Amino acid sequence: MKRPLILVLGGIDEEFYNILKSHALIKESTLERLAEEIENADILVVRSNVKVTRELLDKAVKLRLIARAGSGLDNIDVCYATQKGIKVVNAPEAPVESVAELTIGLIISLARRIPLLDQRVKTGGWREDWMVGIELKGKTLGIIGLGRIGSRVASIAKMLGMQVIAYDPYIPKTKAEQIGVELVEKLDELLKLSDFISIHVPLTDETRLMIRAREFSLMKKGAYLINTSRGAVVDEKALLEALTSGQLKGAALDVLTEEPPINNPLLKLDNVLITPHIGGFTLEAQRKIAATIAEEILSFMRENHLIS
Repeated sequence: MKRPLILVLGGIDEEFYNILKSHALIKESTLERLAEEIENADILVVRSNVKVTRELLDKAVKLRLIARAGSGLDNIDVCYATQKGIKVVNAPEAPVESVAELTIGLIISLARRIPLLDQRVKTGGWREDWMVGIELKGKTLGIIGLGRIGSRVASIAKMLGMQVIAYDPYIPKTKAEQIGVELVEKLDELLKLSDFISIHVPLTDETRLMIRAREFSLMKKGAYLINTSRGAVVDEKALLEALTSGQLKGAALDVLTEEPPINNPLLKLDNVLITPHIGGFTLEAQRKIAATIAEEILSFMRENHLIS
C-alpha cells in the first residue's frame, strides 16, 4: 500500500515526526510552494500563519484531512473544506495552560509596568514617582469567553485574590459557579465593572470587532485590556483612541489584526505591551500540540484505510 503524503507548513515539534514517520511520507513545504505541492497531498498540517482558502482547496484534489497545529480555525475555510469532504481537526486543549499563564503574566506586567521599567533602568534611569504600580488583589477581572483558556485564567486570577466575573452566552451558570466565577448576562455589565478585561473568544462573524468605540466608552476610566485571542476581535483604531485619551490606562496584546504589524501606531505607545502571538509558544504546549495532531492523523488514516 502506498503511504499517504502529509504536507507540513510551519515548524512542529519532533514528537509529530516520531509518531508518524513510519506510517506516512512527511514533506515540509513553504507558502511559495504550497499551491503546487498541495495537489499531491493527502493530509495538510498548518499553523495560524497559513490561510487555507477556497482557491487553495480547489487545487487540493487528493486532500482528505487538514490538521491545524493549534487551537483556532479562523485561518481555514472550514465550511468549504467540509463541502469538499475534507475533515478539519485541531488541538484546542494543548495550549490552554501556556496561553492562560501568558495572560496572567501580561496582567501583572501592566499592573507593575514591568517592561517599561526594565527599559528605563537599562538606559540609565532609576525609581521615579510615576513608576508606582497597583496590586491585583481585590481588583475585578472581567473575562470575555469562559471556555478552556478563560476558565483557567479565572482560576489563576482567583488565587491572586482578584474578583472574577465573566461574560459568555454559551456557558451555563453552573460551570461558572464551579470555578467561583460570577457570570453576567450582558457584555456591557462586564465592561462597566471590570478593572482588567481579558478576551478569550474564537474569531467568528459574531466576535469580529466586538470591542469598538462604544465598548471602550463603557469601560471604567483607567481600566486595562488584555487580548490573547485574535486581533480582529478588537477595533484597533478605537483602542488607539481609548489609550491616547486616557480612557484606558493600558493594554497588552499577543495578537494583532495584521501580523506581523507594519506601521501600526500602537507600537509607539508606552502603555501598550505587544508580544508576537506566542500564547501557545512554550516547549510543553508545542509538544502537546504535535502529539495531539499526530494522533488525530494516525487515527484518521486507520479509520479511512490509508494505512494498514
